[in-house]
Amino acid sequence: MLYLPAEFPQEPEICYLNHAAVGPWPRRTAQAVADFAFQNMQRGGTDYPERLDVERRVRDRLARLINAASPDDIALVQNTSVGLSIVSQGLDWRDGDEVVGIADDFCSNTMVWQALESQGVRYVGVHSRAVPDPEEALIGAITDRTRLLAISSVHFATGYRFDLQRLARTCRARGVLFLVDAIQSLGATSFDLAEVPADFVIAGGHKWLLSAEGLGFLYIRAGLRDRLKLHQFGWAMRESPYAFEAADWQPASSARRFEAGTPNMLGIYAMDASLSLFEEVGIGVVGRRLADNLGLLESGLGEIPDIELVTPSDPARRAGILTFRHATLDGTTLHQGLMRRQVVCSPRAGGVRLSPHFYTPSRVLETTLDKINQTIQNIIKNM
Repeated sequence: MLYLPAEFPQEPEICYLNHAAVGPWPRRTAQAVADFAFQNMQRGGTDYPERLDVERRVRDRLARLINAASPDDIALVQNTSVGLSIVSQGLDWRDGDEVVGIADDFCSNTMVWQALESQGVRYVGVHSRAVPDPEEALIGAITDRTRLLAISSVHFATGYRFDLQRLARTCRARGVLFLVDAIQSLGATSFDLAEVPADFVIAGGHKWLLSAEGLGFLYIRAGLRDRLKLHQFGWAMRESPYAFEAADWQPASSARRFEAGTPNMLGIYAMDASLSLFEEVGIGVVGRRLADNLGLLESGLGEIPDIELVTPSDPARRAGILTFRHATLDGTTLHQGLMRRQVVCSPRAGGVRLSPHFYTPSRVLETTLDKINQTIQNIIKNM
């Protein structure tokens, strides 16, 4: 087993529980980026063929991460929003089509479908927090006009983990396309296309995958690639990208057809290093350690008066997020107090969102619980 403190030498005074926002890099990722920068300073593009090998390796790693049939199914994109936009602007929409999703999802997951209104496409948003069975509500919203069900694997604010297998089965049975934004679960839990046969899977790398901002991926089921209209064009999306002087060209048959121009090589080196860590540790180990960390936090929060959990207690219904509220204190005020005590977290769902990772030491979690208690007492004292 890896010696994890060596990979994550974070400042000891910081309690970092904000991986649902931005994940700190492992040491190997920081070193890979530093080495890339130094090599580029000394040698420029002299070793570019080696960079292409790293790019190919990243596609291979990402395909293995989600159990895709081939790395040809993987497009490297700038971020989740770009991947969502490729799908939303690429499908052959018809007047009267519907997209079903989560009304209170992260804004990027609603905007791309709402923007289709001018094409006669209606976005049907289900308020997942207002119903006892969000999956049943989503399934109930599907009609004969529904072309696509588009959801996040984990709700960004509440931490609710959707039953993707159940939703995928329904979509297949009813001929509805299924899109999953997996940015809040990949790197925290496993994802297997054999179990969840999604048509599209999208994720950025800068949260639970502990990589750099500015690089993510888009998986597209092979049979759907040529059904998406292309809206970006450039040398890299051609079948023969380095035949710069060729008069004729055609889009790549692989998912590279959605990559218009120069790749983010610095981000690719970072992603390669970060993914290597997950492969060495094993995503099963990651999931179990993270579940233990959430359990420790949940147990400790249960001992603090007037605390209620927003995130489900059922381990099957959560991934890496644990959001809580105080019965009488404003969530923003509590969040600000915790940040002043260097507990790095986020204000969400009217409370505070904690998101440790598998490597987070128990001492950090115990310190966090102490600081939550101290912060609450201090706020009440000064009211």
